[in-house]
Amino acid sequence: MAMSNPSLRLRPLVSLVLFLSAYSPLMLILIVKNVDLSQRLFLKSPTFSAVLLFIAVFSTVLTLMAVKNVSAGLPVTVTKAANKSGDMFGYTIPYMLSFVRVEFGEWQVIASLVMFLAVLFIMAYRTQTVFINPVLAIAGYLLIDCTFKRDGKELQAMVITRKPIDVGDTLRLERLSHYLYINSRPTTEDAKGET
Repeated sequence: MAMSNPSLRLRPLVSLVLFLSAYSPLMLILIVKNVDLSQRLFLKSPTFSAVLLFIAVFSTVLTLMAVKNVSAGLPVTVTKAANKSGDMFGYTIPYMLSFVRVEFGEWQVIASLVMFLAVLFIMAYRTQTVFINPVLAIAGYLLIDCTFKRDGKELQAMVITRKPIDVGDTLRLERLSHYLYINSRPTTEDAKGET
């Protein structure tokens, strides 16, 4: 992903995996709600639970591996920084579903849930906010509203990072979308240069 490409957009499949990982804790909550100790497999809908478990684990592992392994990016100097990690709480609104009594054996309930999540995904994809993800917050990532300079030009964007960012810091940022970057992991050469 090149930082110089102004039309950069995440691919739909990548965005879908990121979106699903944001709701993997909700999927686990729904599996717990599906437990019925009187059933043979202790679940009212074992197939539905198995699908949810696979999606939750697969999307979370893939997302965390992808974010951890970003090592490209161009150097920038930070001129302003404000922590916006609280914005990730916006993703938790659909978690209210876990407090509603729903029967997952009924196709109408599953279809309604899929339609609801599909609308949320389209919104997240169109606005390129799929990286504003509570799973990343749980994994220790911060969301920083950052102003930085590169080649004498000042830019403002949201930055995902594992380390706090201070004014004057020099970072390597990799562009994820037009107004979203990630503070990349230093390469071996970068790490040697810093010591």
